Amino acid sequence: MFLKSLALAASVSLAALPGLAADQMIMVDDAYARASTPSAKSGAAFMQIMNMGETEDRLIAASTDAAIRAELHTHQEASNGVMRMIHVEEGFVIPAGESLSLQRGGNHVMLIGLSDPLEQGETVNITLTFENAGDVMVEVPVDLERKPQAGAHGGHGGGHGADHGTMEHKTN
Repeated sequence: MFLKSLALAASVSLAALPGLAADQMIMVDDAYARASTPSAKSGAAFMQIMNMGETEDRLIAASTDAAIRAELHTHQEASNGVMRMIHVEEGFVIPAGESLSLQRGGNHVMLIGLSDPLEQGETVNITLTFENAGDVMVEVPVDLERKPQAGAHGGHGGGHGADHGTMEHKTN
């Protein structure tokens, strides 16, 4: 009986954490958003998403009031060597017990048509929609000073910290 009570208390505690869907055990960590300049019309959000559950899940959409639309994007190298961003309509699979990195130069949430500039120290509310876990709301701090993580591809025009005009955008 004690173990059942302890397990119930732990699941209730976990459910109270921001960015965590208790039923599917999706946890979001280390989230931040950036825009290239104060007048930028687009920005991006990055984070670590952990699937603590026993079944695979898929991040299928994102939404926010901070932009006209939010899309799941990745970078792809064209045959001419130019990196371009593409909308990943099918989303991103997160196997059971594994993580998905949304990082600069890779998979990310693209914020298109920002309502207001992304300003240092503010937060942006983003709802991530998962195939199984449903909606998970994440408060994403704006960090315009953060440097790319080791291994992130920031050298092809600077990733999301630089001018988006140097990179193609494609929506499938």
